[in-house]
Amino acid sequence: MSLVGLGDAAAFAELYDRHGRAAYSLAHRMMGERQAAEDLAQDAFLKVWRSAGGYRSERGSVRTWILSIVHNRGIDRLRSLAVRRRTQEKIEAEAPTSQPSEAFAGTWRNSQRDQVREALSTLPAEQLKILELAYFSGYTQVEIVQLLNLPLGTVKGRTRLGLKKLSGFFHSRGAVSRMGQSREYYSGFGERQQ
Repeated sequence: MSLVGLGDAAAFAELYDRHGRAAYSLAHRMMGERQAAEDLAQDAFLKVWRSAGGYRSERGSVRTWILSIVHNRGIDRLRSLAVRRRTQEKIEAEAPTSQPSEAFAGTWRNSQRDQVREALSTLPAEQLKILELAYFSGYTQVEIVQLLNLPLGTVKGRTRLGLKKLSGFFHSRGAVSRMGQSREYYSGFGERQQ
């Protein structure tokens, strides 16, 4: 890593040969398609090249560091895509429609999504991060342990506490009985973001 930090292209090529496949694999799981995964992996290795001097071995292995860069860049891209998607949904929701039932259904789904976002915003950052990785990015608890360098018990505990707080949030607003009555509520929630 120290050679990469000094701008040694051969050392960087060796680093890429060792970790490029794992980085691409993670990127593909996050993004869901080949081209987006390639773009993400390339972006992450560009970040590695530019910030190799910032690597600290005491904080984890080179592989973990590279995968955390891929993961963080991927989360940024997924959030950006989500913002674009919400903007598009808002534009579509505001467009005149000839079928009032479609307009109502869209408004209802947006309202439900807003409630879920509000509930998620009440969670502490460490619980939110784990729930985002598990439910929105599709990571297993073992993968989360490796990404965040946390004990498995901590990941399980934060997951349980986060879900319990979300349940309490919806119970306090009387939303639980309504949620149980409609499968439409769950459409889009917890699906892999692309």
